[in-house]
Amino acid sequence: MYTTRILTFLFTTSALILLTIGGPVTADDQSTGSNDLRIDSVLVSLIEQVEVPAREVGQLNEMRVKEGMAVQKGDVLAQIEVTEAVLLMQQAKLEFHMALLKVENDVNLRFAQKSYEVAKAELQRAEDSIKKYPKSISKTELDRLKLTAEKAELEIEQAAEEAKTVKLEAEFKRNAERIAELAVQRRKVISPITGMVVQIMTREGEWVRPGDTVLRILKLDRLRAEGLINASRLQERDLKNRPVVLLVNPGTKQQIEFKGKVSFISPEVNPVNNQTRVWAEIENPELKLKPGMRASLIIK
Repeated sequence: MYTTRILTFLFTTSALILLTIGGPVTADDQSTGSNDLRIDSVLVSLIEQVEVPAREVGQLNEMRVKEGMAVQKGDVLAQIEVTEAVLLMQQAKLEFHMALLKVENDVNLRFAQKSYEVAKAELQRAEDSIKKYPKSISKTELDRLKLTAEKAELEIEQAAEEAKTVKLEAEFKRNAERIAELAVQRRKVISPITGMVVQIMTREGEWVRPGDTVLRILKLDRLRAEGLINASRLQERDLKNRPVVLLVNPGTKQQIEFKGKVSFISPEVNPVNNQTRVWAEIENPELKLKPGMRASLIIK
């Protein structure tokens, strides 16, 4: 009897030592074939969701979507009161058009050039006359003609500088027009992603401020399946970008398969169970896969 107890004690102790040396055993990652690796109980979650904010202050006077509607990136979802912004934009457009007319108007420059040509011709005739008849034109008159020619030349430079200033004013008005157009666009609530509207926080007639959430959109055409895998598997092969198959309701008549690929392997390993997280991006074009579902993942 005493000998039997000793043997039983030694056998139990040896088994515990072997289990300790071998590490924890997990049932969530299993080999399904020579190259396949199966991870049971993965969780399907969202990759991207957006709370779409208002970008300008004002009254929300139009909501164009409802919960459950699919939207595309760039779609206008709602409209903030825009009457004043439109009037300011139209005013900016008119001011820019007026500035363009000034840019195209070169009458002052052409007049200055003609005036210079006339003044220069008069001065030349006076100088020619003096050469033939030295006392035909007084020195005072000659000085006046020279001054007139120099003034006309300076007027050309002045007209050219004014033309540069007018061009700069036109650019300034163009920027003002763009700012006004942007103010109109910012009063549109636009979808930043392709997805589904799942929640509307602001209703028509309510007042919004910049940053206030108007609605929430989920991206459902691509989801994430997250599970745990024994870190020892990472030493066997590189799993990044490996193709995967996600099985929903595995082993039943309702089993559905989705394809994807491994997108992320966590560099952190749990020291207790020697497991690490693995993420796979799953294509969901028909939106049959839902966030929150649990499924099995097979890494090819």
